[in-house]
Amino acid sequence: MNQLNLRAWAGLVFLVLSIGLLVFLPAWTLSFWQAWVFLGIFTTLTAIITAYLMKYDPELLQRRVKAGPVAEVEPIQKLIQSLASGFFISIFLVSSLDHRFGWSRMGVAMVMAGDLMVFAGLLCVFLVFKENSYTSALIEVGAGQHTITTGPYALIRHPMYAGASVMLIGTPLSLGSWWGLLAVLPLLVVIVWRLTMEELYLENNLIGYSEYKARVKFRLLPFVW
Repeated sequence: MNQLNLRAWAGLVFLVLSIGLLVFLPAWTLSFWQAWVFLGIFTTLTAIITAYLMKYDPELLQRRVKAGPVAEVEPIQKLIQSLASGFFISIFLVSSLDHRFGWSRMGVAMVMAGDLMVFAGLLCVFLVFKENSYTSALIEVGAGQHTITTGPYALIRHPMYAGASVMLIGTPLSLGSWWGLLAVLPLLVVIVWRLTMEELYLENNLIGYSEYKARVKFRLLPFVW
């Protein structure tokens, strides 16, 4: 196994274990079937995506493993990524405490709907990766990069953020928490903040992006915004 693959698998294991701790420790129980189902879906799909990138697009995998506040260069992006990380953690903390203290009453059908949203969101991210090999975790333009206009990019300008947003909204539902949805809201605001800054950067640095932006009107949600 090469260094990149080892780093990617180690990062995935760390992420899954961290989410597991964030879910089960505040809940103070392992008898939390919603969390086990969520972790099963999340771990399986992210592992499949990682394995796919290892085999078919190691350059994109390299771009994805370099992520987070430390990897950013601009102070404003370090702030945005730090806020995003904090709000992401809060989704699990609030949902887990909700389970522990019984704040929400949610039926199985709604929990399953949340699981479906997590699945659909990650599937959308996977389709973006297949379509765009330049989907860096940082705001940058790679050597030889061109504007992608096909696949999900033909509908909205930021399909990866859209997929991530669907997954994030589905996460507290899959954990049986209505209150966890409140923790998602500030993270969605941060996502919108980041994508607007990314658009400004791409418009100034990526050939053809201005024309693409004029042609594809919607940023995140078709026919809405």
